[in-house]
Amino acid sequence: MKKIITYVKESYNELVYKVSWPTMPELSNSAVVVMIASLVIAALIFVMDLGFEGVMKFFYEQLF
Repeated sequence: MKKIITYVKESYNELVYKVSWPTMPELSNSAVVVMIASLVIAALIFVMDLGFEGVMKFFYEQLF
């Protein structure tokens, strides 16, 4: 039990005193970057999906 208490105390001290937390402007910039990257990736997947749909329609029209 003592090991668990020691672990929790050390973890708390590390989070409070040793970790450097980002500032609000840094967080805002990171959030914008993540949102833009997510939109770009979603758009790429959408275009790929449309392309595969076209290919599949072409093959199915040829077979049937």
